[in-house]
Amino acid sequence: VGHCHPDIIKAAHEQNQLLNTNSRYLHDNLVDYAERLSKTLPEKLCIFYFLNSGSEANDLALRLARQYTKHEDVIVLDHAYHGHLTSLIDISPYKFRNLEGQKEWVHVAPVPDTYRGLYREDHEDSVTAYANEVKNIIEQAHKRGRKIAAFFAESLPSVGGQIIPPAGYFQKVAEHVHKAGGVFIADEIQVGFGRVGKHFWAFQLQGEDFIPDIVTMGKPIGNGHPLACVATTKEIAEAFAATGVEYFNTFGGNPVSCAIGLAVLDVIEKEHLQVHATEVGNFLMKLLKEQKIKHPIIGDVR
Repeated sequence: VGHCHPDIIKAAHEQNQLLNTNSRYLHDNLVDYAERLSKTLPEKLCIFYFLNSGSEANDLALRLARQYTKHEDVIVLDHAYHGHLTSLIDISPYKFRNLEGQKEWVHVAPVPDTYRGLYREDHEDSVTAYANEVKNIIEQAHKRGRKIAAFFAESLPSVGGQIIPPAGYFQKVAEHVHKAGGVFIADEIQVGFGRVGKHFWAFQLQGEDFIPDIVTMGKPIGNGHPLACVATTKEIAEAFAATGVEYFNTFGGNPVSCAIGLAVLDVIEKEHLQVHATEVGNFLMKLLKEQKIKHPIIGDVR
């Protein structure tokens, strides 16, 4: 919402003057924020875990998926980056290819890129073709006695080159993953909070019939303040709680962080930033497409 936005500074300052404490202590801000955030998401994503960073959020998403499914393996998209923790370097081809390489429980699917990928715009059904690549990975894993815990992807792969997956791809992938007993995790850390304009969440570009099992958030959620969140279903949260090992995060969801989170949502709404993103985006796309017609060196605009 912009550098040093006065509303964000005011919310942080006022809450700092009152109280900041760890999240063992009950505080209205946490509940108010969870309720407010829930209004932006599909109804079934109704349980929230608050953390301090996107990396923490993605790590928790992995733990939730594994506890719920009782499986270990993860399918990710090529070139993906999901965070700096060891667990996330392991599922980030962007990183692990330059480090220790691919773990046996990690499976890499091709990026659904219809411009430079395996199946392009001229393909008769690129959506099914890309989804079948995931299906094949699952089948091969099963032959080796391995089981899929999750398909883990950014809703718009950003490090992979700002890729816009063809509509319907996530639905088909989710079908294959659910059939294998896994869950679908949508990483919205770089692409959420109205940045795509038309929708509040980038996964919604796939259509109203698509709902991930777990959504992770970070970066814009606190406008630079360390705040992150994992949203999931009651079923997944209950399976996680059934271990008896409670989830605890000292400062995840502290009163100041939640006050800032609420202020960010206020500003997005009050300043019509989603509409603004749509208008500016459309304006830039129109002009850049005009340049593309003029200059053959410009291959794609997205």
